[in-house]
Amino acid sequence: MKRSWRGRGKRYIHHHRDDWRRRDHSTGRSQEYGWNDPTAGPSSRAAEHSRDQDTDASSSRATTAAPDLPGFYFDPEKNRYFRLLPGHNNCNPLTKEMLEMKEQEKKRTKLLVEDEHPSKKAPRTGLNSALLLQRRHLGMLPPSSYSRLVHEVKVSEMKRHKLEVQSSDSSSPNTDNFRLIVADSACEQVFTVNDVSHGGCKYGIMNFRGCRKGSLSVEMCDNLYFTNRKVNSVCWASVTHSDSHVLLCLVGISQTPGCVSLLPASLFSNSNPDQPGMLCSFKISTAWSCAWCLNPQADKTFSTGLSRHVIVTDAVTGRRQMYSTGSDVLAQEFALRAPVLFNGCRSGEIFSIDLRQRGRGRDHSWKTCRFYQDSAVTSVRLLQDENYLLAADMLGKIKLWDVRVKRSVKQYEGHHNEYAYLPLHVSEQEGLLLAVGQDCYTRLWSLRDGHLLRTIPSPHPAGKDSIPNVVFSSQLGGRRGLPGLLMAVRHDLYYYPYNSDYQDRTASEGQG
Repeated sequence: MKRSWRGRGKRYIHHHRDDWRRRDHSTGRSQEYGWNDPTAGPSSRAAEHSRDQDTDASSSRATTAAPDLPGFYFDPEKNRYFRLLPGHNNCNPLTKEMLEMKEQEKKRTKLLVEDEHPSKKAPRTGLNSALLLQRRHLGMLPPSSYSRLVHEVKVSEMKRHKLEVQSSDSSSPNTDNFRLIVADSACEQVFTVNDVSHGGCKYGIMNFRGCRKGSLSVEMCDNLYFTNRKVNSVCWASVTHSDSHVLLCLVGISQTPGCVSLLPASLFSNSNPDQPGMLCSFKISTAWSCAWCLNPQADKTFSTGLSRHVIVTDAVTGRRQMYSTGSDVLAQEFALRAPVLFNGCRSGEIFSIDLRQRGRGRDHSWKTCRFYQDSAVTSVRLLQDENYLLAADMLGKIKLWDVRVKRSVKQYEGHHNEYAYLPLHVSEQEGLLLAVGQDCYTRLWSLRDGHLLRTIPSPHPAGKDSIPNVVFSSQLGGRRGLPGLLMAVRHDLYYYPYNSDYQDRTASEGQG
């Protein structure tokens, strides 16, 4: 019996070595196994059993997807299993993270090619400009619906154009990655924050102007300011006139505490002979968020969201009101019709503060409204009807809330976020909602019904330092500006115009 057992063992080992094919590489060792090959597989007994099946069963099995095996990866192109190597100590490691990045880059490249195709998929079934115009002439579409649907068609047809930023110092092109871009209310100026290679960041203002020939020109301001501290949050402030200043939240380093600086926009231009205007700095510890109040009952007042606190400050007198929140305040926005501040917290709580109330007790009775998202809130945006508020969190959920009943009334699917601070962009006049995901895709939804209209891939490979920053406006560059999407990725600036016949400025000047 022992000889018989040993004989079977030798035969098993012999078959096992034949079925598993190994190969050595000069850069490292990997193992590959065929899936459709009936003699290949992680078990010779399973292979022998499969050979006993009839030919019909074998052919049908060959067409099915390869099963997942713990510790192995199946490459459909090479039709082989590969062992996933633990760690990164090998010369040519094959890890799950690397494979996921490879698949994501393949998908992005494919979508970029499709995005440049002249005949793109309509945002809705059967929706096109000719059909909309016909329905309008027949009286089947009211003007408001027609305008909204036309915008949906236009954003689906936008194509990417790279913008060249004009500067007085043309010998030193911008090679620093964009971290933030924030447009003023007229979309004539965009405040930019760029990371600097040696540490810290620089900030300034870009001016946009729509040209007569239908192109968009961009000019960088003369004065750029550098700091060795990180900029956490930025918003425009109206001190002397609309968008006259910029509110900047700087993170403290070493023995230097954090601060909030109020800088006049004229400070960034050498061509302005006027005095810079009010320039002041407030010693406020590291602020996650900031917001400026435009309601006259709280004139020249701004708010900063800190770790477990909210500080409301009068920019003229310096007087402060502090509220203890119990969680980090990551997002803020003031209402326009009343001096009410809405806050989004790391705990998922969204609450409002009415500045007309005096109570600031620990019982949190001063919170006039409270409701919760499922995760840390990264952005809050009020609609023109201030009974409705949009909120995004770190689970990738975007919800529309009815503040009166404290209930979610709509959800926008497809957004991706796990840990990043990603803002929402609302263009209510066009009926659009925009958000950039952590996967570096820019998505546009119909604000009315939550339909995903378009997904725009990033021109650069995805990465933590490659998440795009966007601005959308129907008048980019002011009153005579052009409609479209502005996108900043790494050190490049792109423009997605409504006009399908758009030509950049250099091309139009060459033709002229």
